[in-house]
Amino acid sequence: MTDNLSASAQSPAPDPSDSDSDSVSARRGRHRMDHTMKRRRVLIGGATVAAAGGLLAAGLASADTTTAPEADAGASTTVTSDASSAVCSLNAEVTEGPYSLEGALVREDVREDKEGVEVQYTFTVVDEANDCAPLENARVEIWHCDALGEYSGFVGKNGHTEDDDGTFLRGGQLTDADGEVSLISIWPGHYVSRAVHVHMRVHTDVTLTDDSYTGGSIIHTGQLFFDADLNAQVQAVSPYSDNTTAETLLDDDTIYDGGGASSGLLTLTALGDSVSDGYQATLTVGVSTS
Repeated sequence: MTDNLSASAQSPAPDPSDSDSDSVSARRGRHRMDHTMKRRRVLIGGATVAAAGGLLAAGLASADTTTAPEADAGASTTVTSDASSAVCSLNAEVTEGPYSLEGALVREDVREDKEGVEVQYTFTVVDEANDCAPLENARVEIWHCDALGEYSGFVGKNGHTEDDDGTFLRGGQLTDADGEVSLISIWPGHYVSRAVHVHMRVHTDVTLTDDSYTGGSIIHTGQLFFDADLNAQVQAVSPYSDNTTAETLLDDDTIYDGGGASSGLLTLTALGDSVSDGYQATLTVGVSTS
């Protein structure tokens, strides 16, 4: 993207879970906002819990982060699940926000022509209703803003313009027999009111078309977050440094803290010696098909 933020970028419309999401929906008419979403139980990546006689929400853990030399490594944490007793660490659902679109492409690489620090995601989906066994053929979908804070399908919300085909930085794939799925994207940028984040949905029983899908059920809606120290380093390099919009820090994000979404904190591993070399991001996502 060659366009820089204009002065209007200083106060863009609030994000996904903000109170004006209905007005965003009315203007765009292209997304679905589920105000009656049930709070499902979802496995926490990076936290552990053992509960006798039932499933309990776990303490929210920080990411195991292997960083470039100038960054500190985070504490190592693991996810445990006891298949014999179906004990999992759990958290609540998170709003999908006003920037979701139906019918996203089925593909591994969602970047298109967007520049930024590469992130290679590996998600493992397990089914709490089946003793935390891997869930095969679940469609894992992600979407997020570009380095300057714009979502495809909604370009112009954060102060700059470009051709908008409604597909960049959106897409997903089906999990394999081990419940795993790999996706490639960039580290998201930032915009007013929200910390840097990625949206996620998990679908079951979808029917694949040539490059997309139809039908199915959404069994998980969540958000993913990044280590604050690493994020500061990423936001300081190009093209992120062209973003002059005020950034909300992770500790100040109402969804990450107040919504219990810190279970979405990714485990990050550096792919090289510098921030620009990119990162591998992993998370185990527990859902219930019951």
